[in-house]
Amino acid sequence: MSFIANLPETGAPRVVIIGAGFAGLKLARDLVKAPYQVVLIDKYNYHQFQPLMYQVATASLESSSISFPLRKIFQDADNIHIRNTEITYINVESKQLTTADMGYINYDILVLAYGTDTNFFGNEEISRFALPMKSVSEAIAMRNRILTDYEKAISIRDYNDRQRLLDIVIAGGGPTGVEIAGALAEMKSYIMPKDYKEIDSSEIDIYLVDGGSRLLGTMSESAGQAAEQYLEKMGVKVIKNALIKKYDGEVVTFSDGTTIISDKLIWAAGVTVHPISGIPDSAYGRGWRLLVNEYNQSDHFPDIYAIGDCSIMITERFPAGHPQVAQTAIQQAGNLAKNLRAMKENRKLKPFKYKDLGSMATVGRKRAVVDLPKFKFKGFFAWLTWLFVHLMAILGTKNKIFIFLNWAWSYITRDQSLRLIMRPHPPKGEKAEMRKIY
Repeated sequence: MSFIANLPETGAPRVVIIGAGFAGLKLARDLVKAPYQVVLIDKYNYHQFQPLMYQVATASLESSSISFPLRKIFQDADNIHIRNTEITYINVESKQLTTADMGYINYDILVLAYGTDTNFFGNEEISRFALPMKSVSEAIAMRNRILTDYEKAISIRDYNDRQRLLDIVIAGGGPTGVEIAGALAEMKSYIMPKDYKEIDSSEIDIYLVDGGSRLLGTMSESAGQAAEQYLEKMGVKVIKNALIKKYDGEVVTFSDGTTIISDKLIWAAGVTVHPISGIPDSAYGRGWRLLVNEYNQSDHFPDIYAIGDCSIMITERFPAGHPQVAQTAIQQAGNLAKNLRAMKENRKLKPFKYKDLGSMATVGRKRAVVDLPKFKFKGFFAWLTWLFVHLMAILGTKNKIFIFLNWAWSYITRDQSLRLIMRPHPPKGEKAEMRKIY
């Protein structure tokens, strides 16, 4: 495209933010009424709250409860401009971005905050057939797949064919894998006997597979042990020190040759960063994260910054970079916003210092593990803490109320009414090349 994108020329320096996740959204909100023109770019027109995506995938929450329209957030912010597109190329010499469908966008300061994507570790077969969960649309696709397979299983007499539809394998024993395993186990115990009376719920096997020696590898050992005990009590089969080598859509094959037959492999085994064309390879560090200094400024380009999961800041305390969690992204964005304001006022810049606020994971109803800097706890109180922290982090009062009501109703009844199979259909006359969703 050879035309310039339609953006007002206000005379203020233009800050372009790529990505409206935790980092990008926090930065844009902190720059409201700042002496900059801010352009926030994302391929979606909404912010999605990733920590609760697994609840959408397991029909515990509706997708609208964890999504919030970007334009609604910035309705009263005259200096914030939203653009719904993707960046295909960065011209670092002319300080110009090439978009997928809106022409060129010039920038004075560029902030990369586009996060990560699912890491299939170069295995094309697994990437083709496994179910990722890095976006709301992927979570909905997973929900459709799980519920549709249950519907199909009702009509199948052959045990092996029915088992293939009912059994679920989850790859990755981090917080996402643990939380979705717990949610599926509760679905098996409390929903299946009511909704699918023709199916013996004991036939459903849920496997949680991890390549390490324990679950929740980024948390304390006690948290990992507690999570494993909770899951095993709920009927989840935990498999450790195991690597998945192949998956053809029907058979999960491990590196030692053992197999599990299942139509569903949920992939939560890692994340990766996809570099944007135009930035040389030398500017990236481990995992294709952009190398930045203590001010989140690129080591190679002074007008380019990176925050959150797509950046890597090497320090004595964090020689492999800061943890790729929401708190890192939010804190880096807040610090960068202060520094951008300070630059306009010729004040001293503040280097980024990460403050560890702890980590947590829930393992179903009344079970969770919490690691705080000074103490650790688990069980019912940890579960209440998890609920409160996530509820407060959700954008929008309406969303908070809806989620609270959903959680309260689910706690009282052990049930929900959100088990809908909803698939988009292509317009007539068009062929949709979509991932196979039964």
